[in-house]
Amino acid sequence: MTALVLNPDGLYLDGTFGRGGHSRAILSRLGTGGRLIALDRDPEAVAAAQPLVASDPRFTLLQGCFGDLGKLLDRAGISERLSGILLDLGVSSPQLDTVRRGFSFSADGPLDMRIDQGSGHSAAQWLARADLSEITAVLRDLGEERFARRIARAIVDARSGTELVSTSQLAELVARAVPTREPGKHPATRTFQALRIQINDELQQIQRCLDQVSERLATAGRLVVISFHSLEDRIVKRFIRQEARGLVYPKGVPVRTTETCGNLRAIGKPIRPGAMELAANPRSRSAIMRVAERLSVVVAS
Repeated sequence: MTALVLNPDGLYLDGTFGRGGHSRAILSRLGTGGRLIALDRDPEAVAAAQPLVASDPRFTLLQGCFGDLGKLLDRAGISERLSGILLDLGVSSPQLDTVRRGFSFSADGPLDMRIDQGSGHSAAQWLARADLSEITAVLRDLGEERFARRIARAIVDARSGTELVSTSQLAELVARAVPTREPGKHPATRTFQALRIQINDELQQIQRCLDQVSERLATAGRLVVISFHSLEDRIVKRFIRQEARGLVYPKGVPVRTTETCGNLRAIGKPIRPGAMELAANPRSRSAIMRVAERLSVVVAS
């Protein structure tokens, strides 16, 4: 909040409402002239936001994915530049803890994993039709799983005899397929991460959102992004670095100085949770927060 809310009368955006923890914290720092727009594609999160919509006129909720940031704002008639954008990536604790959502292997539930269960294909449906090479690539690239092909082969072999429809089925299959285990981690951790990212198109949505940030932020507006694994953080880090550098032209090309300037500048170093936060919230252990600020916005005459 300290990094994000610099103007109490500004217009802010919370890209992932979840259950409203960040949105309420932002609203607590805004004055009567401040406004907050929140996005979420999960219908359950949208339903949970309705009491706040009804009780605080400064708050607006738009249903949709932050990858469609510009489209959602345009559809709502919001053209004003934003004083700050917050992105808390990944899934929320209520999603992880609700067994029927199928995100977790800690309890047996349907193998779903969709953030919006009303659209797209579930993890079970995807695993039923994906071939060996597809499953291997997803586990390797999105889960950084060293035993990706071994696990993929076990999945393909298992589905020939029975449908994979539950989280416990998949977790047990992975545990049998993996020859060694990472200390303190369930052997299915990376597999579940990879499938969740694949099913919800998460990395592409992050990139699409970031590509729209600079054109939506006001001068000195802040971008704050909390990532939870290396693939997310790599995208955010690369984006901020690229936007800070600006366009690179071949030597000798006659361009104005303003055309070589970047759109953002990084603020401080990446921030990780401290000991007190880790003790209170163990799920924050892998979190990393990056902050960037919008440089001067040139308004066309």
